[in-house]
Amino acid sequence: MPTISEFFGIVIRMYYQDHAPAHFHAYYGEHSAVMEIETLRVREGRLPRRALGLVVEWAIEHREELLEDWRLAQAHQPLRRVAPLE
Repeated sequence: MPTISEFFGIVIRMYYQDHAPAHFHAYYGEHSAVMEIETLRVREGRLPRRALGLVVEWAIEHREELLEDWRLAQAHQPLRRVAPLE
């Protein structure tokens, strides 16, 4: 389970065996959500409002990097770390 970023207690992961559409997993404490990269819509799960806002802000800033990591994951190549939200 490759962790590609961590910030403010939020962990972002992307998995090699995941299915389309392009997405990532966000974890915050006991909460988790699957977020679509293109739309930033929550596909599954739930995050507290503040954590969700931080994840969306971060994903907007790094959308192209996330899409590149998705392509790498689909090709079973090593993923690149994405800078945290500061």
